[in-house]
Amino acid sequence: MLNMGGPSTVPETYDFLRNLFMDGDLIPLPFQRVLAPLIAKRRTPQIEKQYVDIGGGSPILRYTDYQGAAMCALLDELHPETAPHKHYVAFRYANPLTQETARRMREDGIKRAIAFTQYPQYSCSTTGSSLNELFRRGRAGEMGEVEWSVIDRWGTHPGFIKAVTQNVEAALSKFEPSSRSDVVLLFSAHSLPMSVVNRGDPYVLEVAASVNAVMDQLGHSNPYRLVWQSQVGPSAWLGMQTGEAIKGLARLGKKQVILVPIAFTSDHIETLYELDMEYIKEGKELGMEIRRSESLNESPVFIRALADIVSQHLSDFSSGKIDPTSVQMGLRCPGCKSATCGQQKHWFARGGR
Repeated sequence: MLNMGGPSTVPETYDFLRNLFMDGDLIPLPFQRVLAPLIAKRRTPQIEKQYVDIGGGSPILRYTDYQGAAMCALLDELHPETAPHKHYVAFRYANPLTQETARRMREDGIKRAIAFTQYPQYSCSTTGSSLNELFRRGRAGEMGEVEWSVIDRWGTHPGFIKAVTQNVEAALSKFEPSSRSDVVLLFSAHSLPMSVVNRGDPYVLEVAASVNAVMDQLGHSNPYRLVWQSQVGPSAWLGMQTGEAIKGLARLGKKQVILVPIAFTSDHIETLYELDMEYIKEGKELGMEIRRSESLNESPVFIRALADIVSQHLSDFSSGKIDPTSVQMGLRCPGCKSATCGQQKHWFARGGR
């Protein structure tokens, strides 16, 4: 189960930030090895305070472990021919890091594995970065001999869309019926540097497809927009930013808003601090009634969706209907210049050989 991760305790914050800023797939920087530790050190006190404010660390590992264990229990029923199933968490920037997970897999003697991204929508800077790191560990033999296949995107899977839609409907129910149809839905996803977008990354298209699928389920009952959050650094990032959208809606007289985290499946700092403590507070100061749709966390509908995705993948792969990687994953961004990306895609397409 591949994801960005987050520091489970406040003292882990610097290491998390250093690892994040060292990743050129996510945040391309000149002189990365020199600048990344400096930027991380400068930002650590501020981010540590935010983690203290949300309870002393990120809950993303706890939720991912819960989701993984519940998913595997369902998989044992849905696909008994490959049981027992076991989940591993491989975070990109926080413990358990991919290298630690690779060591555990080798010790456990794993021979067949699925690289299952926990980012519903694909981006080279998120799923691609995690797969690059998994490839580096696999090529170095750190996991032993493992046959791999990949679930690289699932942003329009009916179970995922149903789980998100249910949470939006629950948030809408908290508004007065007379004004409920006027509530603006702001679907908020993590932004990307424009340098990533402009090389042909599919993330924007795939997030928009998720939003459209949710709105179809809602019967297009409300006005909505897709906005972007969590910009880091001075370079140009994809907009409009969520905070600016809230200010703009207030100026236009739209006083009721629901924030919908569409690219995050578990609560972490972007939802618990940025959305809940920054943006909702700003909205209230502008006289707005602003709420957030819950993250998927322990949603049984979502966990069933994860199990269904893997079960279908196992069935299709074992019957020869699909290759180790999807057709879409095999296409590099037209502007891609990363040698690692090309090597990674070729390696996974051959089942990790």
